[in-house]
Amino acid sequence: MSRTIPETQRQVQLRRYPEGVPETSDFELAEGPVPQPADGEFLSRTLYLSLDPYLRGVISGRHLYAEKVSTGDVMPGRTVAQVVDSRHPDFAPGDTAVCSNGWQEYGLSTGAIDLRKLDPEAAPVSTGIGILGMPGLTAWAGLLHLGEPMPGETVLVSAACGPVGSMVGQLARIAGCQAVGIAGGPEKCAIVKDEFRFAECIDYKTGDLGDKLKAACPEGIDIYFDNVGGDVLTAAMANLAQGARVVLCGMMSGYNNTGPPPPGPSLIPLVMARATVRGLVVYDHEDKQQDFLRACTRWLQEGRIRYREDIAEGIEEAPDAFCRLMRGKNVGKALVQFA
Repeated sequence: MSRTIPETQRQVQLRRYPEGVPETSDFELAEGPVPQPADGEFLSRTLYLSLDPYLRGVISGRHLYAEKVSTGDVMPGRTVAQVVDSRHPDFAPGDTAVCSNGWQEYGLSTGAIDLRKLDPEAAPVSTGIGILGMPGLTAWAGLLHLGEPMPGETVLVSAACGPVGSMVGQLARIAGCQAVGIAGGPEKCAIVKDEFRFAECIDYKTGDLGDKLKAACPEGIDIYFDNVGGDVLTAAMANLAQGARVVLCGMMSGYNNTGPPPPGPSLIPLVMARATVRGLVVYDHEDKQQDFLRACTRWLQEGRIRYREDIAEGIEEAPDAFCRLMRGKNVGKALVQFA
């Protein structure tokens, strides 16, 4: 191992399973070895760690596409990292890549299909796990391929200040639609309207959400992109236009539940609206990534797409930043920048 690579590293492990909303005491900062790459592997140093709501389901074992985290395990997560040692033909020291180092300073990768190099000249590398990463692809696939927007339609999206929701609204606007967001609190609603340029944003924390939706979408909702579920989904379904499409992406309102899931909304409004409901799993749309990156990188460079990042500094801040995310306190894409 090179002298510039330490023998040990800091990492964040799951200390105990959370009850409800995670607390910082559910995690602990530990020290572990820095591995050495074997043939076909490379070692990278973490630059940015992505914090995502789906990790709550991974911890509890409810995520369909990832193994449950055991106590004492390093927390998983997508990262932007710089290659420091390589025995892989396609990755050299100095390359920057999107990989899955998890909540630790160094990690091994095999160059699997879900990895990709980043061009620091094209966009800030942190966007590789944000608006030009999985959240961006989720918005792209969900709106354009499942929602099939048409010019003049009204697109409603919940969690509109988050990385997926804000991207959905901006893509809707580019497609010639009216974008209406739902967010929590006046600060987030102002960001959605002023920075992400939605036509309207509704604060779900005040007043009657159903009445506000009728006022903002008088002709009904043509596409509803749902990130939260629960009462927000119920209110949106009651205001669908004829032939509406509903894209179910996330159920943030239930991620912290420890008991049985609450009863779902009535499906009668879907029948009355002759609506189409599609479930969105981003892993089904990896084949669209190159089209997504070509278009959205250009739109980002042209200023047609904007983004926000909520960055915590240092690996030791990862637990607190994750707990803030799960309480809805973040503004923009939740990241941890490593020293």
